[in-house]
Amino acid sequence: MPGAESIRSVIIVDDHPIVRQGLRRMLEAEPDLTVCAEADSEQLAREAIRKHQPDIVIVDLSLERGDGIELVREMHQENSELRMLVLSMHDETIYAERLLAAGAMGYIMKQAASDQLLTAVRRVLGGRNYVSDALQRSLDLRASESRGVDPADPVSRLSNREVQILNMVGRGMSSRDIATEFSLSVKTIESHRQTIKHKLGLATNNQLLQYAMKWFGGQHRA
Repeated sequence: MPGAESIRSVIIVDDHPIVRQGLRRMLEAEPDLTVCAEADSEQLAREAIRKHQPDIVIVDLSLERGDGIELVREMHQENSELRMLVLSMHDETIYAERLLAAGAMGYIMKQAASDQLLTAVRRVLGGRNYVSDALQRSLDLRASESRGVDPADPVSRLSNREVQILNMVGRGMSSRDIATEFSLSVKTIESHRQTIKHKLGLATNNQLLQYAMKWFGGQHRA
């Protein structure tokens, strides 16, 4: 058995209790890993991270209150040494590069096998980034291409905040609901919606709603 000094601490951030329980059981079956805290919201996650100073945080993008992108960005700004691994059902081709830029060290889909997750955890703990082989090939290809080419996927033109708002529109949330979620004014959210429509080539709010619902459904298709 490893000594106490060699056991690495983990915080799990996910809004589904069953997911957290499953992750805890899997991680604590490993002799060198222990779960020191769990959280289901952005605020509770921040508090737990500051209190426990874990070796790694495993975080989902969709939380009960708040979201994983902002959590990763804020915690990285606060402590650039914090190692964070995103575990999400959302399409890695949409979110992974954004999360890596925000400060995460890895991105893995929830559909991945448990041994892949453990590999990702250990790689991030070792100070190395982790993404799937398919995504790494895509990133390598993109890096080798010439600059200035307009992305084929219109959503890739959006900022992190705009992607979050598109996601919420697709979930049926109103501008007032979204403003409350982010503690922003309705006017600010409406401004973001106008920018999103422009970047996606949409003319009306109804077109934006239809686009967002279709895009959101695609991200959550089994």
